[in-house]
Amino acid sequence: MKVGDTFCGGGLNLSMTSMFVPNPVISLSVQPKDKAASDKMAKALNRFTKEDPTFRTFVDPETNDTIIQGMGELHLEVYIERMRREYKAEVDTGAPQVAYREAISRKVEWVYTHKKQTGGSGQYARINGIMEPWKKENYEFENKIKGGRIPTEYIPSCDKGFQTAMQKGSLLGFPVVNVKMTVVDGASHAVDSSDMAFQTAALMGFRDAYRKAGPIILEPIMKVAVEGPTEFQGNIFGSINQRRGMILASQEEGVNCTVEAEVPLSEMFGYSTTLRSSTQGKAEFTMEFAKFAKVPQSIGEELIKKAEEAKKTRK
Repeated sequence: MKVGDTFCGGGLNLSMTSMFVPNPVISLSVQPKDKAASDKMAKALNRFTKEDPTFRTFVDPETNDTIIQGMGELHLEVYIERMRREYKAEVDTGAPQVAYREAISRKVEWVYTHKKQTGGSGQYARINGIMEPWKKENYEFENKIKGGRIPTEYIPSCDKGFQTAMQKGSLLGFPVVNVKMTVVDGASHAVDSSDMAFQTAALMGFRDAYRKAGPIILEPIMKVAVEGPTEFQGNIFGSINQRRGMILASQEEGVNCTVEAEVPLSEMFGYSTTLRSSTQGKAEFTMEFAKFAKVPQSIGEELIKKAEEAKKTRK
């Protein structure tokens, strides 16, 4: 059983509406120090994911690192400490990584032909499509094929190929969001066309179009609420402004004040230490995910540069 399951009596078959579970916004790599710690860590992570739906874990296929994901720096620190105390699992942690997203900034029309001949039956598929920004949902697929230019049985293959390509953008390797893909024309071959051929054409066509569609990086923006003595209100404002934050509201209640702001998650690492030192340890803060927003150009260029250096290091 896990969090969110419904218990009923013998003669009942009821299910409560599931709770809203936000997507994680921060990740951390964890490595066991030895074989014994590896087994204990696996047991701990299995239990934690059942207890907490906002805590997730997976193995990175490129680096083989175990990655844990959660809703903030403190959230992950608590689970790391629990692994050490409750399961005696000694682990090393990597630097926290923000869960960025990628998107496009303009509409493009594209054509991609996948053609491969290998002695026997080859592979052939051609897709004409439109890629455009889409704010309503993370992904939308529309079929505008007429006259059977692409056989009906291969339309889902196009959709699947697009969704596969969206799992990893070319800028930082994070998922692509807010995209609408429309298939308007294409061509097939009676012998060489197949489900895989159209999946490949869709995937490669998406990547080609993505480079021309003005790809951008989106960063998670957190809603931050800081509470502390009014005498330190100026210091609180300053600590938020230094982190590219935008102050939304400020309220004073007697000797205390509450400041609400939106701050990029990447700027919130180590904020608890800064806040304590600037308010004599008398202020505290909470934060929750608010939205994704485009990163400033200079920061985006720096992120891309670091991603390229990381790829070279892995090679």
